[in-house]
Amino acid sequence: MKGRLLARLSLGPTGGTLRAGVRRFLACLLLALPAAWVAGDASVDYPAVVPGQPIEFPRDEGSHPDYRTEWWYVTGWVETQDGHPLGFQVTFFRFRPGSGKDNPSRFAARQLLFAHAAVSDPRRGRLVHEEKSARAGFGLAEAAQGRLDVHIDDWMLRQQGEGYQASVQTKSLGIDLVFMPTQPPMLQGEQGYSRKGPADTSASYYYSLPQLRAQGRIVIAGREHRVSGQAWFDHEWSSALMDAPARGWDWVGLNLEDGGALMISRMRDARGRTYWAAGSQRDAGASTPVAYAANQIDWTPVRHWRSGRTGIRYPVEWRVRAGEYRLRLRPLMDDQENDSRGSTGTIYWEGAVRAFDEQGRLVGRGYLELTGYGERIRLQGRAR
Repeated sequence: MKGRLLARLSLGPTGGTLRAGVRRFLACLLLALPAAWVAGDASVDYPAVVPGQPIEFPRDEGSHPDYRTEWWYVTGWVETQDGHPLGFQVTFFRFRPGSGKDNPSRFAARQLLFAHAAVSDPRRGRLVHEEKSARAGFGLAEAAQGRLDVHIDDWMLRQQGEGYQASVQTKSLGIDLVFMPTQPPMLQGEQGYSRKGPADTSASYYYSLPQLRAQGRIVIAGREHRVSGQAWFDHEWSSALMDAPARGWDWVGLNLEDGGALMISRMRDARGRTYWAAGSQRDAGASTPVAYAANQIDWTPVRHWRSGRTGIRYPVEWRVRAGEYRLRLRPLMDDQENDSRGSTGTIYWEGAVRAFDEQGRLVGRGYLELTGYGERIRLQGRAR
C-alpha cells in the first residue's frame, strides 16, 4: 500500500488537491531535467540499431526496454454520425534514461513513460490535447514485452484480439477506439531498418500499420461522438541520438484513397534545409513497399501559420514530391499545435491533413508532424 501511494505521488497522479500540486511541481522538475534524460549515463551500453535484424510479430509489437527510446503512435481521420470530420492522435513514449541502474530501490527511474493525446475538431478551431508522464513500475505505468500493452494509469494502448484498442480519459477529452488491420505491417527503410542521417548508427527499427479501420467514441468537453474512419499506426525503437546538425523533422503518413499508403520524412538543419530524407509507398494488396531515396523527395512550404500562444511559425501547407507522387498537403485546421512541455518538454505541430494531386483531386488523408520550429527538438530519440 505504501509503495503504491509513493509511486502515485512520484509521477502521474490523477486527482486531488495535494496530488495535483505534486503533479505541477514534478512537471516543473521534468522541464528542468530533459537534457539529463537525453544525456543519460555515458556508461550505459545501449544496443545499436543495425541492418539485417528481422522484425518479428507479435513479439516486436511490445516494448524493447534495453533500447534508449521507443514510441507507439496512432493517428487517424474519423467522422461523427452526422458526417463531421475529426482528427485524433494517441502516442506513448518509453525512455530509458540510464540513471539508477545500480540503485536497488524499486523507485529508481529505470524506465520513463510519457503519453500524448489530441483531437482536431474544426468546429472548435483549436487542438484539444492532454499529456501524462510516469516512471514505469508498481502496475501503475508499464510497457509490456512480447505484445503491445502500454499504459499510464487509465490511459492505454494494447492489442485486443486481432486488433488494437486505445483509451484516454480526462475531464476535457475522452478517446475509446478499436482498430482492425486490413493490411500486413509495412516495414520502413530497409526491411525495418530506418536511417535518420548519413551515419549508419543514426537509425531506428520502424514499421507501420496503415489503413486501419477505426471505430468507437470520442468525447470533447462532455459531448460524446460515435465515430468511424481510418487510422495509421507507427512503432519505432532506437538508441541513436538525432545527428548534431539536425534541428527537427517533417513527417507525413497518408492513407491513400486507392487503398495504398505513403510515408515521407526529412530531417532539417539549422537553416531549414534538408539534412536527410526518406520515404516509402505501398500499393493496396502489395506486401512490400517501394523505398524512396533522399534525391527522390522534396518538401516545399506553401503557407505558414503563427501560433498566438507560443509565437512559433509553422509551415502548415506543403507541396511534396516522393518519387512519382506530386501532392499538396492542406490541414484540416491551422491550429494543431501541441504544447507538451509538461511531459516530453517539446512544442510541435501535429495534425490532420488532406492530400491532393496536381489536378486538385483528393487522393489521401493522414497526419503531418512538424518539429523544431521553435527551438531545436529536445526529445532527440524521437526522430523519424
